[in-house]
Amino acid sequence: MTKDAILQGLSEAGVLPLFYDNDPILCERILQTLYASGIRYIEFTNRGDQALNNFSALVRAKANMPGLCLGVGTIHHVDQAAAFLDLGADFLISPFFDASVADYTYMHKTLWIPGCMTPTEIHHAVANGCEMVKLFPGDLLGPSFVSAIKPLFKQLTFVVTGGVTPEPDNVRAWLSAGAQVVGMGSKLIQPAQLQTDAAFNLLSDKTKTILSTIQDFKNQPNA
Repeated sequence: MTKDAILQGLSEAGVLPLFYDNDPILCERILQTLYASGIRYIEFTNRGDQALNNFSALVRAKANMPGLCLGVGTIHHVDQAAAFLDLGADFLISPFFDASVADYTYMHKTLWIPGCMTPTEIHHAVANGCEMVKLFPGDLLGPSFVSAIKPLFKQLTFVVTGGVTPEPDNVRAWLSAGAQVVGMGSKLIQPAQLQTDAAFNLLSDKTKTILSTIQDFKNQPNA
């Protein structure tokens, strides 16, 4: 899938679940549960010693999941970007802006989403060709921050990560403020607690509720 297609698809999806665990089998089951619940864009975070190994397992599992785009988050530098792209990452995300990663992903025609916290950082990202920016940490910024800066960057797609919860009111608050995508990690997925079928069923139910909330919001006349 092309960079532009992933950008458009992620914007339309409206949600980006993200997770990491050291256990590759657990990671695969989380991936399968999210996919079966209707998710088509997922971020695997680069936050552990087994990140490369486990991501390889997810890429293999993805072969049986048509339409799934698998990204990697917490990319700090070019070496990490190169390693995960070589393994088959569809897109990359960082907690901050890094010029070398921006250049590398541009040359490889890969969607890269940098993390920003101020209008100056956002402007710098846009000046370097970024079309989608992650507002992070969302719990410190709040929906009012999104509302305030959205008019300044009308053509930019905002992903909010941190502080987003599965509750419909919370999801709607971010979307109403101008965020096109909500990223959800531990508020949705806590691998340590996914030890039973019931726990996975609850994850599936929560995920379906989020997707339904987003679709209902998009169906509003002025959404």
